[in-house]
Amino acid sequence: MSAHSSYADWIAVDWGTSNLRAWAMREDVPVAEASSGKGMSSLKQSEFEPALLELIEPWLGAGTNMIVACGMVGSRQGWCEAPYAAVPTRPMSPILARPDVRDPRLSVHIVPGLKQVNPPDVMRGEETQIAGFLRKEPSFDGILCLPGTHTKWAQISAGEVVSFRTFMTGETFGLLAKSSVLRHSIGTGWDADAFEAAVSETIARPEAIASKLFALRADDLVNGASQDAARARLSGLLIGMELAAARAYWLGQRIILIGDNRLCAHYDSALSSQGAATELADATAITLAGLASARDQILESAT
Repeated sequence: MSAHSSYADWIAVDWGTSNLRAWAMREDVPVAEASSGKGMSSLKQSEFEPALLELIEPWLGAGTNMIVACGMVGSRQGWCEAPYAAVPTRPMSPILARPDVRDPRLSVHIVPGLKQVNPPDVMRGEETQIAGFLRKEPSFDGILCLPGTHTKWAQISAGEVVSFRTFMTGETFGLLAKSSVLRHSIGTGWDADAFEAAVSETIARPEAIASKLFALRADDLVNGASQDAARARLSGLLIGMELAAARAYWLGQRIILIGDNRLCAHYDSALSSQGAATELADATAITLAGLASARDQILESAT
């Protein structure tokens, strides 16, 4: 326990676009957790500190409390911009951003994201999960796939992120399922066979994707096709298109999936149907391990 805190040695924070999650930590072990819907996109710059205090106040001691945060809180629209580090590089930058705070109990450190110049790409938050995975498996050489709204494929070698690619597959699924003409034909259930068939179809002929997408609506109108199967096919078509483009990242590689369990299960199914084996890592545990790595760097630089 820190001499300054009656409850937490330090506080880990994952601050995304839509949500804020925080953990009271004793060394590397979370002892309490809290969350709110006050993500980066809903806050003005002056509102970040109050939103954080609202969540972590019960954990604060009278002295200075170290808070280590990752995610969109460090974006240009966030609390304090944490400039990107360029790949190839270790995922955890030694230079963390320090936002100005009014409450003297807070010492806030924000982890920078990563950027790639060619082809252009960026990530915020995933670098912390990559660092967390390497903290647990430092000799890993292979691919980390982080499914989400914007899925990341990262090539890892010798403790560094060598390259990465982002795919807007999750966001595209949401837009098509909720805002396009397909919304009238997309159900809420799932059909695993329809999903796997769609993955294989798109990997074989990715150029047919636009026609295949409209066929989901036509199949409903002409044949009364299952709307649950249509949902699975839509997901399969889009993930199949992603796998076709990301083939160099997964073919013949060791692949670790990090993310929401249900979404990771879809990626596992899609990759398995193409003969690629995957392993699953717990996203929350990996995030906390990455934030612990950042904390270690802060403590080392202070000595």
